[in-house]
Amino acid sequence: MSTNSAVTMGRVPSREARMSMTADRTLLRLSATLLFLGEVISLVAGYFHPDQAPANDHHAAFAGYAASKIWTAVHLGQFAGMAVIITGLLALFFALNVRAGALAWIARLGALVAAVTLALYGVLQAVDGVALKQAVDAWASAPDAEKSVRFASAEAIRWLEWGVRSYQSFMLGLTFVLFAIVIVWTARTSRIIGVLMALSGLAYLAQGWVIGSEGFSATNSVPTLVGIIATLVWSIWLLISALRMPQPADTPNG
Repeated sequence: MSTNSAVTMGRVPSREARMSMTADRTLLRLSATLLFLGEVISLVAGYFHPDQAPANDHHAAFAGYAASKIWTAVHLGQFAGMAVIITGLLALFFALNVRAGALAWIARLGALVAAVTLALYGVLQAVDGVALKQAVDAWASAPDAEKSVRFASAEAIRWLEWGVRSYQSFMLGLTFVLFAIVIVWTARTSRIIGVLMALSGLAYLAQGWVIGSEGFSATNSVPTLVGIIATLVWSIWLLISALRMPQPADTPNG
């Protein structure tokens, strides 16, 4: 007999059944902490990213990248931030505690897409943080006779970066949307968090489209800003909600 049937017939659900209908308090706190920490790490690393010129002005942008002494470290920091965010999302998968039905499969798909997102982000930072840096350094130091060839090589790597970044943004956006669906439909935490998570997911989906078609153009400014702000707001909201979540009445203190 299902839990819903037991409630309908006036029977009190077991402790295990009641806990299966709520979020895991400890895991939710862990998830919220990791998500917020990952956002902070990503924002701090991004602050040091050299952006002296429009990203699609490749001659000016590559000159700035070649002059940077912290380029690789910045991108390693960005990867660390994303790794912490994805770990937080995987913890959220377990914290939401959805065990059966269509929503359980949506949650599992969200966790799977989150793992794909991290793999793509690792490729992105290898291309951008390592390969592109080596290419622009070689271009900047090449003799005049070789500069055009070196520049073409660096530009090809840049276009590869566009492609990986585009698909990584699609996957991150899809991850947020899938988790948002689970949160809104189950209300294991505030539905407003799910709404904001969906908004950030849609913003990242828009980013993926713009980057794939236009590169790092000014068109991407609005979805980028919406994605950053929405993600920061819902991660803070989730952290506050998790810290304020009461301990189950039948769970001993300690």
